[in-house]
Amino acid sequence: MLKNETVQNGLHHLTQPGGPDLAWYGDSGMGVIEKDGLYFKDLERTGRLVPCADWRLSPEDRARDLASRLSMEEIAGLMLYSPHQMVPPRQGGPFQGTFEGKSWEESGREKSALSDQQKGFLETDHIRHILMMAVEDADTAARWSNGLQRLAERLPHAIPVNISSDPRSGAKKAAAEFKTAGSDVSKWPEGLGFAACFDPEVVKQFAHDASLEYRALGITTALGPQIDLCTEPRWMRFADTLGMKAEDVKPLVKAYCDGMQTTEGAPGGWGRDSVNTMVKHWPGGGTGEGGRDAHYAFGEYAVYPADNASEHEKPFTEAAFRLDGPTKCASAVMPYYTVSWGLDKKNGKNVGNSYSEYLIHDLLRGKYGFSGVVCTDWDITRDPAPVMDSFGSRCYNMQQYSEPERMLIAILNGVDQFGGNDDPKPVLEAYRLGCEKLGEEAMAQRMRVSAARLLTNIFRCGLFENPYLDPEASARVVGCEAFRAHGEEAQRRSVVLLKNRPGCLPLKEGLKIYVPKRHVGPSKSFFRSDLPAYDEDPVADELISAYGVRVSSPEEADAAIVFAESPACNPYDREDAEKGGNGYLPVTLQYRPYTAKNARPVSIAGGDFREGFANRSYRGKTNTAYNEADLDNILSCRKAMGKKPVIVVETLSNPMVVSEFESETDALIAEFGVSRAAVLDVIFGRYAPKGRLPVQLPKDMDTVERHCEDKALDLEPHIDACGHAYDYGFGIGYDGKPL
Repeated sequence: MLKNETVQNGLHHLTQPGGPDLAWYGDSGMGVIEKDGLYFKDLERTGRLVPCADWRLSPEDRARDLASRLSMEEIAGLMLYSPHQMVPPRQGGPFQGTFEGKSWEESGREKSALSDQQKGFLETDHIRHILMMAVEDADTAARWSNGLQRLAERLPHAIPVNISSDPRSGAKKAAAEFKTAGSDVSKWPEGLGFAACFDPEVVKQFAHDASLEYRALGITTALGPQIDLCTEPRWMRFADTLGMKAEDVKPLVKAYCDGMQTTEGAPGGWGRDSVNTMVKHWPGGGTGEGGRDAHYAFGEYAVYPADNASEHEKPFTEAAFRLDGPTKCASAVMPYYTVSWGLDKKNGKNVGNSYSEYLIHDLLRGKYGFSGVVCTDWDITRDPAPVMDSFGSRCYNMQQYSEPERMLIAILNGVDQFGGNDDPKPVLEAYRLGCEKLGEEAMAQRMRVSAARLLTNIFRCGLFENPYLDPEASARVVGCEAFRAHGEEAQRRSVVLLKNRPGCLPLKEGLKIYVPKRHVGPSKSFFRSDLPAYDEDPVADELISAYGVRVSSPEEADAAIVFAESPACNPYDREDAEKGGNGYLPVTLQYRPYTAKNARPVSIAGGDFREGFANRSYRGKTNTAYNEADLDNILSCRKAMGKKPVIVVETLSNPMVVSEFESETDALIAEFGVSRAAVLDVIFGRYAPKGRLPVQLPKDMDTVERHCEDKALDLEPHIDACGHAYDYGFGIGYDGKPL
């Protein structure tokens, strides 16, 4: 054994003054090279120190050397992503896996065991980017990560696994993304909740804590933050953004990326605590026409009626690409699915962003000089579904090409990686086509550039030296008391008090409280499947009991607290399309039926090979919120309570028209994805309100129809019974005075 080397359960660990710790498994075939009194892992099993193994060199130099050693099959694997992984994959759940052909339950394997599919990703397909969706707990995550890294270490080049995750720290799940925590991480507001704090220090604290939790779970790439400006109030992904005003969003972006990526004291800021950030979605996805979202073909077009596209680039070009910390720039960028209508003045092509030479090659890579990883959004290369109303038809206006041809176009634009793709065959075919077009040497060089970019992010996080975790230490870090306290403080701080009749809030503890159940009608899921109506209790009895006494009727209550959510609806009606209509419906921000009498008569963008028209206007059509019953709850409580207090708590996934009920409330609270406890703390005076609106709440739907999808702060705000305008930055204290 070497000096300062220890062995436990087959894992060798070597500490060395003046250099990084090294760790490897004795049965992996890994050796250690000594040179100049320092130790290096023998990654290539040659017995000599090669540049990619020399931790004294920069990550970029090491990555270029290793990229030059890889076969095209190995490079293709680097350019792919695994499907979402459940750890363990339980029967009946999504994204299943097998264990020697059996289900996890039937196999009797540990929760952290590697599935047959995961082994295949690494051994056969050379995939090194694994997307973790849900995991049982921190101990399981650490052991699973160690299993992946141990297998990868045995394979040629010993390239570690880069585990990625969608955001997993939100206190409330959002329907627009796979954001299942599945482990006991600390809980924070959604993105818009950070914006409601109007304080970059809150985001900085989150990023610091989250980076340590992520690394304890084995995660080294965050698929975020989502830094689109949310100028379109009807957008499905509104709540995940950091706000709508570029000058206020930029410091939050810097705080997030700097906090996640920086290891204090490490060279260049990169090290054992670093998590790569993949900022999304270039060039800004928050301008979908009519508020429709580009996960679906009926929402593929982003529009710029105010010619304001440059404003949407600023969170990238003036923040994520110009960090104040030592890492200097976000390590990866994800373009959105959208067709950014009319932005390509060079070629005049309206295609999905990753397929746009102008947006990726000329702007992102050229004008703005971004040199990190560009990863497409999920599943953009496969052939489109035959119908508009489907999930996963996202090769927008590229249907005339084969999948390998689409990939080649994206690669030549400057794309490095294909999110949601785990089959190397189309990438290898794209390479072959590229060789025919450019020549083998030029195409191989282009592929090695992408490989080097992808490897750089793995080197930066120290995984080549030591990718292994101590499960007991991970369990101590993830969701520790300090991090939980920070998250709970941020949740409370983000709560916005909009209205407070004198003497209403704070409520006295011990009062009798009535909370009505919620009813949500039939709806569409994120995957466009039909969901049945359901009823829910918005708050647990045991939680209410910590503040007051829950009663079963308003008549016996001292106060009513009505929990509601911003209106949600279906933006596309397949039956309408099948009957000869265009299928498009207004996205409503009010509860009661809304008829779009003043919508655009002709849409700005349109056209699809599945449609025989280009006009996507919904003028004259009517839509109703799935959760219209939320309004019924408010109005019925007002009637039943008489002069007793009615407090309404709105979970704002989107801005909404509060004029339908505001005058019937004694107090009105807005929150952005926080726990019920955080809200009750404000209602009962345990925490004085500090949050302010990071959005405008519109006067009515006509002002929404008049506004420009790409322009912030162009809505006429609602003015309440107290004379307050619910405008950007508004919030009050218990005394009713603006903060």
